Amino acid sequence: MAVGTLTTVPVPAPKVIDPVVAGRAMVLAPLAAVPLAALAGLVVFAGQAVHLPALAVAALALGAVALGSRGLHLDGLADTADGLGASYDRAKALEVMRRGDSGPTGVATLVFVLLVQVGALSVVGPVSAAAGVLVGRCTLSMACARGVPSARPEGLGATVARSVPRAAAIAVGVVAGGLAVLLPGLAWWRGPLAVLLGYAVAAALLVRCTRRLGGVTGDVLGGCVEVAVAAALLALV
Repeated sequence: MAVGTLTTVPVPAPKVIDPVVAGRAMVLAPLAAVPLAALAGLVVFAGQAVHLPALAVAALALGAVALGSRGLHLDGLADTADGLGASYDRAKALEVMRRGDSGPTGVATLVFVLLVQVGALSVVGPVSAAAGVLVGRCTLSMACARGVPSARPEGLGATVARSVPRAAAIAVGVVAGGLAVLLPGLAWWRGPLAVLLGYAVAAALLVRCTRRLGGVTGDVLGGCVEVAVAAALLALV
């Protein structure tokens, strides 16, 4: 479920999808995203090796990750922004998000976040590029932790909402921060700072969406991933 949801890697469909399976999938999200992280790092490494323009290399790396994830999280970010900007009425906001087309708020938000990601990625190395991708996926367990309700009774958000035990969600963040200390070529504190900042920004969006929408949706999960990637990459510069 984790690999099939978060990447385009062909895998058999899960035989059963219940809260236990969904929770485990969200905990394993960073591992499922390793191919995407490796792809981003490889593109950055190759681009820098042949001295391509840094901004072009960063855009190619992010484009490769988007293709490898079906653009799922970018779409979620745009839809979440449209919903939050559409109305203070919860039902209307959710309906705007459900339509799937991108309005001016969603497009502007997408452009701003991608500019931050590209700008930061243009001045970091392959390891930091891969780390930023993984940090974004680590936040999924937090967004799906018990105590965070679903905004709708159906959809991806309803499937994974409240499926991750809080202890497991905390463990993912702690392990990510601990492993980040080992990132080569960086000060020991730089990696943990990226994890902390990524989680903080994703948590801020999560709190906002929970208050405005009543909980999470699949779009909100995608939005949390993308803002966390942007924040993590900035911390790694």
